[in-house]
Amino acid sequence: MAHDPRPSVYVLSDSLGETADAVAKAALSQFDEEAFHVIRLPRITSRGQLHGVVRGACGHDRCVFLYTLAAPRLRDEMAAISAELGIAAIDILGPCVSALEAVSGFEPEWEAGLVRRIDRGYFDRVEALEFAVKHDDGRAAEELDQAEIVLIGVSRSSKTPIAMYLAFRGYRSANIPLVPGVAPPPELFDIDPRRVFGLTTSANLLVSIRGKRFADMGPYAHDYLDREHIEHELHDSRVLMRQLGCIVVSTEGRAVEETAQEILEYYSEAFAPHGMPGADPEVPAAVMPPGSHSRPHRHVPREGD
Repeated sequence: MAHDPRPSVYVLSDSLGETADAVAKAALSQFDEEAFHVIRLPRITSRGQLHGVVRGACGHDRCVFLYTLAAPRLRDEMAAISAELGIAAIDILGPCVSALEAVSGFEPEWEAGLVRRIDRGYFDRVEALEFAVKHDDGRAAEELDQAEIVLIGVSRSSKTPIAMYLAFRGYRSANIPLVPGVAPPPELFDIDPRRVFGLTTSANLLVSIRGKRFADMGPYAHDYLDREHIEHELHDSRVLMRQLGCIVVSTEGRAVEETAQEILEYYSEAFAPHGMPGADPEVPAAVMPPGSHSRPHRHVPREGD
C-alpha cells in the first residue's frame, strides 16, 4: 500500500476514544476535510501496548497524538515517550481532571470508560426518546401535560428533529403540527406557556424545502407548495403563538443543536430553582422584567408581524 503523504492524527485512548475523537473532529473541522489522515487507537491499557503503537504509528515527523488516558501511569508514560521522540501529543483529559481536583479537593477515580457508565441520566434519556416518538406530530395529545417542552409550528419547520434532539438531552418533548383548517388540540391551551415554543421560518425556505420533498405529488400538493398559501399558514401560526403567549424561535438557517440550545436556555431560565442563575426569589420566572437575563433572539409576535 502506498504511503499516505498527509499529516497523521492519532486518536489514542485506554477506552473507546470517543472523547478524544470528538475533540479531534472539532479541531479538524477548521481545515479541509482531506487535509489529515485520522487513525483511532482505542483500548491501550498497558505500557507495552503504548510503546508499541506510538513508536510504530509515527514513522515520520508529521503526526499529532490526541489522547485520553485515565490511568496516571499511562499518561506519564505517554508524556515521556512523546518527549523522547519529539512528537506532538496533547493530553485532552488529564489537565481538565487535575484542575477539577485542585479546585474541589476531591480525588478523581481515574478509571477509563466512566463517561459511558449507565446511570439514572441514561435511563432518563431513553424514557425521553420514547416519549418524543410517542408524542410526535400531534399524537397522544391528551398527554401533553406530561411533556416538559411542547413545540408547535407549520409543516417542515423542524419540529421533529428538534424534539428528538431535546429528548436525547433528556427532556420529554412533544410536537404539534399547525395545519390549516385543523384546530390545535384543546390540551395545548392548558399548558404553561413557558413550556411551549413556537417554531417559525421564512416562506422562501418552506417553499424550497416542500418543493424538493413533495414535487412528485402533482396537483395534490398545490396548496402545500403554494407561496401565498404558505404565507397564510405562517400568519395563522403567529396568531396562535401570540394567543398562547409562548416564546417564538426562528429555525431558519440554523442547526438543530443551535435552535434546541436556545430553547433550553429559555426553559432553564423560566424554571431555574431559587438561588440559581436566572431565578429571582421575589419575582415569578414567567413575569421577570427585562434585564441581563433577556436574550436578543427572544420574540413574542405582535399584531402586524
